[in-house]
Amino acid sequence: MNLSSFDLNLLQVLDALLETRSTTRAGQRVGLSQPAVSAALARLRDALGDPILIRQGRKMVATDYAGALRDPLRAVLEQTEQLLSGNATFDPQKASMTIRISGSDFYSVLLMPHLADRVSRSAPGIRLQQVDLVPDSHIRSIDQHNVDMAILPEGDFPDWIDHQTAHRSTFVAIARPDHPDLTHIHTGKGDQIPLDLFCGLPHVAHSPEGQLHMMGDAALARIGRRRNVAMTLPTFAGVCLCVASSNMIALVPAQIAAFMAPRIGLSIYDPPVLVPAVNLVLVWHKRSSQNPVHCWLRQQIVDALEKIDDPSGIAPFPDPASQA
Repeated sequence: MNLSSFDLNLLQVLDALLETRSTTRAGQRVGLSQPAVSAALARLRDALGDPILIRQGRKMVATDYAGALRDPLRAVLEQTEQLLSGNATFDPQKASMTIRISGSDFYSVLLMPHLADRVSRSAPGIRLQQVDLVPDSHIRSIDQHNVDMAILPEGDFPDWIDHQTAHRSTFVAIARPDHPDLTHIHTGKGDQIPLDLFCGLPHVAHSPEGQLHMMGDAALARIGRRRNVAMTLPTFAGVCLCVASSNMIALVPAQIAAFMAPRIGLSIYDPPVLVPAVNLVLVWHKRSSQNPVHCWLRQQIVDALEKIDDPSGIAPFPDPASQA
């Protein structure tokens, strides 16, 4: 192929087509009409000598050749964007980008409402998408461009991953205020559910993949005890709602307990066994480390998460009227 005769603007269209597998959605991403994207696809097919996308039933799938182009093409476009941004002053008001963040519903409740306020006012052209944190696949999702960043427990990451400390979570036990077996226990700081009672009561556990053995269970196992996990749920909000409407109890991060307790009616206790705190980090691919939009958003995320480390200091959702 003669590069001098190739329209490099088609590369952005090709990137959008390989990401969305749809001429309509690709057009929405690059600001073109569906007919214009279809015409661009025809030019790409002619220039590259490959169908690029073929129809399979009701969906479009990439050819082997086009699929092999996806990651290198995305890397080239991102490097070009970073190169052309140079030392220009970054203006979030003018930024335009879609950023996907992977994280549990903990962040849907405690982080995203604050980001909604900040981003809508400061960077209205940035579209945020929080997606589920897929167990054991979060790093691969970043590598394959399915997400731009994720919030994960601190750990060993590949050398192509950058990370930044985000916040720290401790764990508490929760129950409904009129729980028949717990009404004799005060709910002041330091009040514990007795160990035998804690192990004997039915628990609802947070586990997106339905596992029955989590951090709390590992802490109990170290002292030769186990709890009665009667239910698992994939969201912390669901765990809290089940506890508020039943005689089940649960172990949850202190921040989510402090947020939900006054809203749905929960009593908070210290667990009778030490559950180690978890350090959470924001991770992303090094290819995006210098991307000005990514840098700006990462700072907004870290600033918002700093405020939730102390459950007693969790602020209500921001009031847009107060920012006017």
